[in-house]
Order: sequence, then structure tokens, then C-alpha cells
Amino acid sequence: RSTAGIPRRSRRRKSVAIAYESGQGDGAEEGTPEPQRPRWEPRDWRQQLERIREMRRNRDAPVDEMGVEKCYDSSAPPQVMRYQVLLSLMLSSQTKDQVTSAAMLRLRQHGLTVDSILQMGDATLGQIIYPVGFWRNKVKYIKQTTAILKEKYGGDIPRTVEELVQLPGVGPKMAHLAMNIAWDNVSGIAVDTHVHRITNRLKWVKKETRYPEETRVALEDWLPRDLWREINWLLVGFGQQTCLPVNPRCNECLNQDICPAAKRH
Repeated sequence: RSTAGIPRRSRRRKSVAIAYESGQGDGAEEGTPEPQRPRWEPRDWRQQLERIREMRRNRDAPVDEMGVEKCYDSSAPPQVMRYQVLLSLMLSSQTKDQVTSAAMLRLRQHGLTVDSILQMGDATLGQIIYPVGFWRNKVKYIKQTTAILKEKYGGDIPRTVEELVQLPGVGPKMAHLAMNIAWDNVSGIAVDTHVHRITNRLKWVKKETRYPEETRVALEDWLPRDLWREINWLLVGFGQQTCLPVNPRCNECLNQDICPAAKRH
């Protein structure tokens, strides 16, 4: 039993990665570095990916027209732009893109900056962002996070995932998207409910995952890094239009013949 060297904290859910380390180095020649090859990859994934790209070619899903990348004021100063990206991500949690986009538009009409939000009363902020999901909690998180940004980051947003997830109301998916959109830095795969659902349906995870964060670790273990930026946008739109949570439109899907979950009629 070689568990002696593994630190106790590796039992926490955060280090799901440990589950994928077994078998590393097995059969490796003494003294030769192990080739950087993925240990495992799903069957047919390249073909499935190509076909999803084909289905997403028109870029006409809600995420394309009203997703976070369309919600901020691109003519604002960079610091304000980054703040607006973070805010739209906070609003988007468990909320349809259409609703987030409309709320962001209303906020921008009030001048959406760190200072304007700090000066705004909670009731006013609530009225503006309603009906986003869990709007009461989001009012609280937005005020707390904005105060921290003002005090600790000079009104800007943090530059690392570690610091971003410390902010009230900001989870890993939002942090990775903020890094990508606000800082143009691909720090990891942003996994939301669509990405989580679809990658499990396609068996892009070695074994079924229960949480988006678990899915992220499983995907990052094999998916080539140059695809990390694209995969969220691609699968979110695919999940909004074709691979729906309930009653997926398998008969319209180009992957029907090579999808393990396809309902073949």
C-alpha cells in the first residue's frame, strides 16, 4: 500500500485530480522522461467535436447574442469593463442569458461602475436586477464583492482564479470565465450545467461526474489545452439549442450515430 506519501488533505473533494493519477509511470523506462501523451481520451471525441462545431456554425444561440461577452460596455475603460464582466457573471448564475442581458442593460443605464454600485441602495439594486435568479442574494454578494474590489484591488478585479473565488458570490466557473474574458487568460475550463450535462452524455469523462467542478478536473485531464477557451461557448450554445436538459433533440443532432446517450428512434 503506497498511501504513505499522500498528504491527508488529498481526501477533500477539491483534489479530485488524485483519482486520475493512478497508472502514471507504469511501465515507463528507467531514466527516460514519460512522453506527454494523454493517459485516456474518449472514443470519437474529435468527430463529435467537429460535428458540434458544424451545428454551432450559425452562432445563433442565446449565449451568442446575449452571453456575458455581449453584456459589458466595450467602450468603457478597461478596469470598468473588467468589473462589468465580473458582475454579469455573478448575475448569470442559474439565470437565462436573456434575463442576465436585460439586467445588465438596465444597470449600465445607471452607469455601471464600482462607485455607482457602492452608492446605490440595496432596494434600488434589487429592483434593477430583478428577475435574475436568487436576486436578493445577488444584491448582497454584489455589494460585498464591490466593496472588496474598491478596498483591496483599487476598483479592479483580481488577476487570479484563487483570488476571484474568494469573492462573495463568485464560483470556479465564473472565475475561469472572468480570467478568459476580462484578462484574456485561459486558466481552466469553465464548466456550467450545460457543459457538465453534455460531457457526461458524450462520455467525455472517464466515469460519470456529479458536480461541475469534478467535470472540470476530469476534462482538463485529457482535453488539449488549445480547446479550453472554445469548449464552454461551444457546448453552452449546443445545450441551449439541441442537447436540451429534458427531451434533447437527438433526431436533429449530427452526433446521433456516435453519441452514447442518443435516443435513437
